[in-house]
Amino acid sequence: MAYLVSQRTNEMRLRLALGASRGNILSLVLGHGMKLVLIGAAVGFAGAFALTRLMKTLLFGVSPFDPLTFVAVACLLTGVALAACYVPARRAMSVDPMHALRYE
Repeated sequence: MAYLVSQRTNEMRLRLALGASRGNILSLVLGHGMKLVLIGAAVGFAGAFALTRLMKTLLFGVSPFDPLTFVAVACLLTGVALAACYVPARRAMSVDPMHALRYE
């Protein structure tokens, strides 16, 4: 996400110069990041369900299809990803729109 924000910094400056609020920039970056996280979570769920048969002998005290474990891990990873998206989003909100006007 930091790389994406650094690549789109001029676009965000221009959006701010044209009247977008800082909240719009925050929702733009967080929305894109959360879309990627949800795609990754869906692929991860599918992969986890597929691999539980192979790992059944390594699981002790947990059934292979334990929904609580799947949901807890997904929530934990989503929270970490949200924090990882929030830091570049805060940086994107603090850009100076005058640099975009001088650049163009």
